[in-house]
Amino acid sequence: MNTRTVSLHILFLFLLLHLIDSLHTLDQNNTMKDGDVLISQARKFALGFFSPGNSSLRYVGIWYYGQLERTVVWVANRENPVNHTSGVLAFDHYGNLVIRDNIGDLPIWSTNISSLTSNNSATAQLLDSDTFLPSMKLGLDRRTGLNRFLTSWKSEDDPAPGSYSYRFEPTGYPQGFLYKGRAPYYRGGPTIQYPHGVDRAMPHDFNYIIRVVRNATEVSISYSASTISRYVLQEPGSLKYFMWHDEEQRWSEFGHYPKEQCDYYKNCGPNSNCDANTADQLDCTCLPGFEPTSPAEWYLRDGSGGCKRRRGASMCQSGEGFVKVQGVKLPDTSTVHVNISLSLKECEQECLRDCNCTAYSSADKSMGENGCLKWFGDIVDTREFSNLGQDLYVRVDAIDLARHRKSTLVKKAMVATILVSAVVLLLLGSLIYCLRLKRKRDRNARNHLSRVTTISAYVDKIACLKDLDSEGRRKTDIPVFDFGTIAVATCNFSSANELGHGGFGSVYKGVMNDRTEIAVKRLSKYSGQGNEEFKNEVKLIAKLQHRNLVKILGCCIEEDEKLIIYEYLPNKSLDSLLFVGTWHRSMLCKASFL
Repeated sequence: MNTRTVSLHILFLFLLLHLIDSLHTLDQNNTMKDGDVLISQARKFALGFFSPGNSSLRYVGIWYYGQLERTVVWVANRENPVNHTSGVLAFDHYGNLVIRDNIGDLPIWSTNISSLTSNNSATAQLLDSDTFLPSMKLGLDRRTGLNRFLTSWKSEDDPAPGSYSYRFEPTGYPQGFLYKGRAPYYRGGPTIQYPHGVDRAMPHDFNYIIRVVRNATEVSISYSASTISRYVLQEPGSLKYFMWHDEEQRWSEFGHYPKEQCDYYKNCGPNSNCDANTADQLDCTCLPGFEPTSPAEWYLRDGSGGCKRRRGASMCQSGEGFVKVQGVKLPDTSTVHVNISLSLKECEQECLRDCNCTAYSSADKSMGENGCLKWFGDIVDTREFSNLGQDLYVRVDAIDLARHRKSTLVKKAMVATILVSAVVLLLLGSLIYCLRLKRKRDRNARNHLSRVTTISAYVDKIACLKDLDSEGRRKTDIPVFDFGTIAVATCNFSSANELGHGGFGSVYKGVMNDRTEIAVKRLSKYSGQGNEEFKNEVKLIAKLQHRNLVKILGCCIEEDEKLIIYEYLPNKSLDSLLFVGTWHRSMLCKASFL
């Protein structure tokens, strides 16, 4: 029997678990047969025998209760299945959970001895799983030496331990490692507030808290979430995070790692930085103060050899300093020196005094850059993030320090120049726009004046209206229309549009382009009304403004043509209203003598 105590250290309350079919608790006097199912008191989990995938072998496992698709979170006898449906789960006289092929047979799987309470009830501690649930712990219990980690299934049909494991390593500064066999496959980086392996595309109302314990008794990590969720380590070497959608009754994947080339451990060699954003270039770049170990391999886009110190670099008490590399997953912290009591400035001074100190960083940026991490020797497995990560300060000699300071000043000057240029261009663009807008308005105004000019601006150019007094012109502006416009409006003064005629000419109905109805008085060339009469009529009507008087809309003077444009009154002339009653009474009088 595999005796690895890879515990996930969660106490499911399988005390007083109720059998669905018999409503009895599982104690030392009872057994659970294949086909029986135990339901937790919160009715969240179920325990029983099952067959994974297409397998016919039987295993004892725990799964979410009430879901259409069975989601197994723990398997007891991962490497020792029951070949048929005669399996039995029970407590032995030591208080251990045991699985037997038949009642009375030797156990094919067993837990370690559990403590018995005064009423002989026992608790079950889950061992060896591929699933990480809220409130469970990964890491080392220093008191017992128990190391709790995940192991993948071999396949969907076989829950036996696969090739991959995920561990929370306690050495140096604790961090998560995904292993393929015994070789590091992916490193999540030191966990401070959020693990690097969690996708940030979470719902806004989703609460997710990481808790790291680092003391003399244990080094562990756990998490809590506001919804049903789980991490699953799958055999292809992927750690996935799922959340349950209760309305849709399904699991949704919200993150998986590794997912890009820079996630793989040591994708770039030592003293280099992996940048997944440079798709058209080599992912690997040397950290400040370093150069490619093999320029030929670097040219062939192979950065596995990493980088080395620049030739001739003097790194001890020779004016050296540090260059900040922003937004990175901190290098492997397995051998890092940790001092939580130091500030970032004190950490810099400590590292500067030690000529072997390669780099330093804050231990807990989420709490105000507290703590000190110092690296010695090669820096391994560093990568850039676009919107995550911490700042790493890398030691460089005086020459590189001056070069980077100059480069920083140049970059700042370039940024300032770009900003000033952008502001100037914006102002110039606004000025040009305003000038063009003003020109357009002026041009429109000139075009409008060329089509419809006011008497106050145009009258002095017309000989027949020069004598209009200035007072009348100041009080009102009467538009002067183009003769062609009025001709179009009246259908070329058609007889069908004629409303009437008098001694001085005819009156026509017209319709302007904006559908305004007008009445046009066209003075006859032979009417005898001269310029003086025309002037007086225009001046008089322009001055008289009353709601019961017809309004003048404009006039037109072109060669011998003189036109006055009034508003159109559809209710005939005023005499038809004034004398209709007199005419009606006269008719009645005449009728009375007949």
